[in-house]
Amino acid sequence: MKRKNILRVATATAVLAALGTAVYAQDKYALKSPSGIAFSDFRGYEDWPVVSSARTDEVLKVIVANPAMIKAYKAGVPGNGQPFPEDSKIVKLQWKPKKSTDAPFVVDVPDVFTQAFVIEKDSKRFPKTGGWGYAVFNFDAATGRFVADPATADCGHACHVAVKSKDYIFHPYQTR
Repeated sequence: MKRKNILRVATATAVLAALGTAVYAQDKYALKSPSGIAFSDFRGYEDWPVVSSARTDEVLKVIVANPAMIKAYKAGVPGNGQPFPEDSKIVKLQWKPKKSTDAPFVVDVPDVFTQAFVIEKDSKRFPKTGGWGYAVFNFDAATGRFVADPATADCGHACHVAVKSKDYIFHPYQTR
């Protein structure tokens, strides 16, 4: 009888532990920004082709785009005067840099991942910002979880006005 009770307790403990882990695991794609942009709109961004890279004093960036935007870039957008098509999406993946301790030369490499700055083209939803919506999803390395930034997205559209003639996109598709 005692053995059955111990087995039941052990089984119940294992089931509860598994459920607790499943409940705690974050579904980043359930997040939504204050501007209404859902992280799920960017599902699969981890495997999108690289458009470009950039560096500021604070972060290293790798810029990736969805297939619709890559196709437009390869067709000459925005240099050909055409806008990016609806449903174009671009993500700036950002890391804090660190000096490589492995390379025999001075080079900065990604260290701590900090955020995904997302941009999507939807002229009906974002008519006041050239058709583009902006959001930031911050990453907390300590917990391994994303959170939608409560503020307006980084510099957002106000910053991108400087490249209005390029359909509000800073980063050109880099030659390979």
